[in-house]
Amino acid sequence: MKKSAALGMGAFGLDSLFNEIHAADFQNAEKFWRDDSETNDNYWGTIQDAYTASKSEIIILNNGGVSPSPIVVQQALEKYNKQAAQGPSYYMWRIMDKGREPLRQRLATLGGCDPEEIAINRNATEALNTVIFGLPLQKGDEVIGTKFDYPNMMNAWRQRQLRDGIVYKQLSFEFPIENDEQIVKAYEDAITPQTKIIHITHIVNWIGQIMPVKKISQMAHKKGIEVIVDGAHSFALLDFKIPDLECDYFGTSLHKFLSAPVGSGMMWIKKDKIAKIWPLVCNQEPTSADIRKFETLGTRSFCIEQAIGEAINFQEGIGTKRKQERIHYLKKYWAERAKEIPGVKIHTSLKPEYSCAIAGVSVEGLKPTELDSKLFSDFKIHTVGISYESVQCVRVTPHVYTKISDLDKLVDALEKIAKKV
Repeated sequence: MKKSAALGMGAFGLDSLFNEIHAADFQNAEKFWRDDSETNDNYWGTIQDAYTASKSEIIILNNGGVSPSPIVVQQALEKYNKQAAQGPSYYMWRIMDKGREPLRQRLATLGGCDPEEIAINRNATEALNTVIFGLPLQKGDEVIGTKFDYPNMMNAWRQRQLRDGIVYKQLSFEFPIENDEQIVKAYEDAITPQTKIIHITHIVNWIGQIMPVKKISQMAHKKGIEVIVDGAHSFALLDFKIPDLECDYFGTSLHKFLSAPVGSGMMWIKKDKIAKIWPLVCNQEPTSADIRKFETLGTRSFCIEQAIGEAINFQEGIGTKRKQERIHYLKKYWAERAKEIPGVKIHTSLKPEYSCAIAGVSVEGLKPTELDSKLFSDFKIHTVGISYESVQCVRVTPHVYTKISDLDKLVDALEKIAKKV
């Protein structure tokens, strides 16, 4: 491959890095795929080999925080950084900046939506804060969220409450819940004539509960209420198209399950809502209906933006449906074994309609931070301890590069720890 061709065509030409590095291996791996097999270990071995993280001395099971990138994304970022270093003001502004429109098109294809509804930014916090602070809410207007939304979103609503006098109401739940109607009813019961917005976290990051977004959206719209969805943990993991959720606003981080570079994100706003949302960062036409008004961020890493393209290639090489089923299988694989260990408790539903990658686990007699510490110090297993509201557990999140043997080590570690308590 000629470097000049790769730099010119970017991620979406025939000379993409994905085509050079992985395409042939992915194609060969298809011969190992069996539709009637639950494991397809030979196929997934090829995917695991595409990540350097699969060879790490540390077993990474906190992919709900941020996921490692596959080799092709690492190399793409390195390529763009080297190019930019030759003259940032030329290569970034005059070359890479032209790659945003093709990237917008491909993100829209992945999300099943109109490219004119997609803005590219740095993470879910930036995307959702843009909407939260950009909505023309007035004093006394009510917003319904939950105590299990992401802290940066809760704090954004609290800030609007302090600044503008809106009313921010938070529901509480005892997860896991395997009843959509129970969740929908809780939101509905909280609605008053002043309610303008419902804020939903698609997959609750603390515990892994999948919320019935579409059902809540349908209920809300019947009452003239708009819906904001935090899709940080669902995009590129669950097999859905954004418009299928029937929400009005959606934000996500691309450095989680898409495995794009750290510091990449995306915002979707339904086309007829764009004009009324004020940009978080200034724009010369702040009330326009052009989604690009949300991208005037000043100087930022165009290298990160362009490397997102190879993450999309990698995602499409697997397929979102296949990816969702695999990651749910990995979660279920370890959790079903762990729950049989005396003193070990699983805090997340194992049914695919209510959870996917994330599951919470605890060992009787240990605080979450203590269990998290033991898993790492004694077994080099990286997780995260959650001690928040009613959630007291260690969050475990595998990814497509996670090996079955590593999950066996996790279960073995939990059994050894539980015996010593």
